[in-house]
Amino acid sequence: MADRDDGQIDYLKEAFHWQYNKIMLFGALAFAGVSLSALPLVLGAGLELIYLATVPNNGRFQRLVRSWKFEDEKRRRERSLSALFYELPPEMRARYANLDNTSRAIRENYKRLTTTSQMFVDQMESKLEGLTQSYVRLLNAAFHHREYLRAINRDSINKESTQLQKDLEHEPPKVQEINRKRIEILAKRVEKFDKIRENCQVIDAQCAAVEDVLNLIRDQSVTMHDPEQIAAHLDGLVKDVEQTEETVREVESIFELSPLAEAQFDPGGSPRNRVSN
Repeated sequence: MADRDDGQIDYLKEAFHWQYNKIMLFGALAFAGVSLSALPLVLGAGLELIYLATVPNNGRFQRLVRSWKFEDEKRRRERSLSALFYELPPEMRARYANLDNTSRAIRENYKRLTTTSQMFVDQMESKLEGLTQSYVRLLNAAFHHREYLRAINRDSINKESTQLQKDLEHEPPKVQEINRKRIEILAKRVEKFDKIRENCQVIDAQCAAVEDVLNLIRDQSVTMHDPEQIAAHLDGLVKDVEQTEETVREVESIFELSPLAEAQFDPGGSPRNRVSN
């Protein structure tokens, strides 16, 4: 990954801000101040132009910059995952700890394979890391989904909608217009509730599938089954997890009322507060 260049890296900027370049520039400036001569500045400027004309185009420097970017991204991802992990309740942290122990056992068992098989082991390593990261994200999504479901009373929403529908014919036209929009929004809330409940079940099933497959791979690793076959198992699991994560993202996008729905129902502010969360 560190060898990839997506065209978004400004190597000239990276070269200019490299600490060794800044040391050289400050050194030239300091020497000029001490010597009370502009010559160090002229020489420094000439060297800087040569440096900026050559170093940013150097392949080794570009690989170095990409490795910096890769490590920075890796650290940001780890901090993000750590924040997600510490949001989890103790029982979910314990689930992750068990999965992590399973992954460690798989790695340890496959370290004993022959050198020829290490290529598959390396591939498996990256997949295991990706799966454990996805597992944390899925657990976090499941936690927030459950918190949402606990905070919402679906029956109460239906009851309010039914009462509004029942009172419509006795209300003035303007009030009817407003309450029809309220009924529409309440129906969307019920739909959202049902979708989130369904998605929570999908996440739970996917997390259980990850645990089951990794436990199976750990069991197989004890008897040193073909690592190529193991890699195929992991490929299928990674694909399933990616699809589940995509579903999670789609469902999370409906956690907020659409701007259109909010714009349609704005009779002064207070009714919106009653039906939104």
